[in-house]
Parts: sequence; C-alpha cells; structure tokens
Amino acid sequence: MINAYAAHEPGGELKPFEYDPGVLGKDQVEIQVEYCGICHSDLSMLDNEWGTTQYPFVPGHEVVGTIAELGSDVTTLQVGQRVGLGWYSHSCMHCEWCMSGNQNLCLTAEGTIVGRHGGFGDRVRAHWEWVTPLPAELDPAKCGPLFCGGITVFNPIVQLDIKPTDRVGVIGIGGLGHMALGFLHAWGCDVTAFSTSPDKEAEAREMGATHFINSRDPAALKSVENSFDVILSTVNADLDWGSYIAALRPKGRLHLVGVVPSPISSQVFPMIAGQKSISASPLGSPTTVAKMLAFAARHDVEPITETFAFDQVNEAISKLRHGKPRYRLVLKH
Repeated sequence: MINAYAAHEPGGELKPFEYDPGVLGKDQVEIQVEYCGICHSDLSMLDNEWGTTQYPFVPGHEVVGTIAELGSDVTTLQVGQRVGLGWYSHSCMHCEWCMSGNQNLCLTAEGTIVGRHGGFGDRVRAHWEWVTPLPAELDPAKCGPLFCGGITVFNPIVQLDIKPTDRVGVIGIGGLGHMALGFLHAWGCDVTAFSTSPDKEAEAREMGATHFINSRDPAALKSVENSFDVILSTVNADLDWGSYIAALRPKGRLHLVGVVPSPISSQVFPMIAGQKSISASPLGSPTTVAKMLAFAARHDVEPITETFAFDQVNEAISKLRHGKPRYRLVLKH
C-alpha cells in the first residue's frame, strides 16, 4: 500500500489517503519519495482548472527519491539509486515525436498527476524513461523543482539555440523566472530581469541578472527597444506584448513558457519589418532533463526553496495559493 495525501473535491483539503498501486509493470520504476516540490500546476489540478482532474487527487510531480523497486524489463537503473521525476511519467515510445527524441511532444504522453496518483506520498511510480538519475553534486533537498519549473525554462535555451553572446530578457522573477536567471547567467548571456516589483532588483542581480527593468514604467520599457535576441516570458498574466516585441532586435523572439490567460495579439508590421517571432514550449525531453541536471551540477545552479514537512502540505498549498513563495516550496519526508 502507498500512503499519500489526496483531495476528494476541487480545491479540497489534502488528507491522508492509502491506495494499492497493484503489481509493478515490467517497464515501471517505484520511487521511495524523499522530497517533492509543489508547483502551481499542482494547484491548478487541485482546483480542476483544466477540467482533467480525477478525484481522489494526489498531487506532486517534482519528485526526488531513491528507487525502491524495478520492473522486470528495466535494465538502465538500479535499486537504491537517487532519481527525479517530473510532469511526465510515460510516453508511447513509438510515435514520430518519441522516435525523434521529442518525447515531451508525444500526443499521448502521460502526466504524473493526470489520471493517476502523483508524488505527495511515500512512493510513486513511473515508466523508466522519465525517471532521471540525479548527479551526486546536486542537493536532493533543493532540486525537485528542477524537474518541472527548471526544465521549463532550460528547454528553450536548447530549443532556441541561445548563444552565450545573446542578450536575453526574462519577464517575471518568480518560481520560473528566478531559475531562468540562474541558467542564462551560467550560460554566459547578458541577462535583463523584467519585474513589476522594484524591490526585487538586488535579489534579481544576485540570481544572475545583469540589468533590471521595472516593467510598470513605460519609459523604462521604451529605453530597451531593439535590445534583445530573446525575451522569455514566465508569467501567467496579460501584458503589453507590443512593448516587448519592440524591445526585440531584428530576428528576435518572444518566447512564452507561462500560461497567459488571454489570446496574444500583436501588430504584424513590426514583426515583418524585424523578422521577429512569437513562440512557446513545454517541458523538455528526458535527454534535455539530463543535460539540465548536468549543467546545474557543473555551474552550481539551484532553485531557492522553502521546505515543509509532508504533514504541513495544506499550509504549503495555502502559501502557494496566496502567492507568497520565494521562490519554490518543497515537501520533505
């Protein structure tokens, strides 16, 4: 039996919950959970914002733990090995996208907390291909958020072929944005933080920002026109996108990883004239996750976290719901 915390209705309190996971599949891994990050997607699923939640609902998709048991066909991992698990727990492994190394784009990919129980428990299961060994140099207590928020902002660096000589802006210095600053600084980029909170400037510079722009100040936005090769938006808010497109250099790209609530509109002529583009991306493939972990270990990049005991899960969820984390929350057994 697996002991977990589950909600039984949208927005409901997480309560102790026991379930029988059945026989371990031959391609599956069972992880003994040590730590599990809390992501805003857990909150969205808890509230059934996306209409895909099944109750009882066990959140948790930023898992770090050790392998407790292996399916009979799993040969690349070992019992006792420390690993991580993120948003995806399985992909089909035979479609065009999986076969080209883009398993994160698999049209039938299984979410760790979608239609199944996640990592807010003492154990969790996943298919072996989405279970990634953790480099020994990384602190297991801190790196759970890398498996969702971290890979969400690292994947564009790889997908967009961002160069160390590029000038990159990051919109929003929160759970995603603060990790983006760290990765881009270590990558070698000239990094500008855009934030509506001027009091975050000193902290943003410590995280890796070379420059800071108060995005509530139209004159400040005007001052950086024609400045950036890439602007990465990590926020879940509607913004004056025209100002950010104007801030791009020719061939520049506005890239979104935050779920903006409204459709994005832009005047097309400035995009045509500067050959600019708008794009977006999800989390990365297993190979990109492994690259991110190796890069984080080499350059000492880690999330800024606050830790709660598992039995404080509702207190932690409340803190996330009220926008209080600085910057990621992690549950600890």
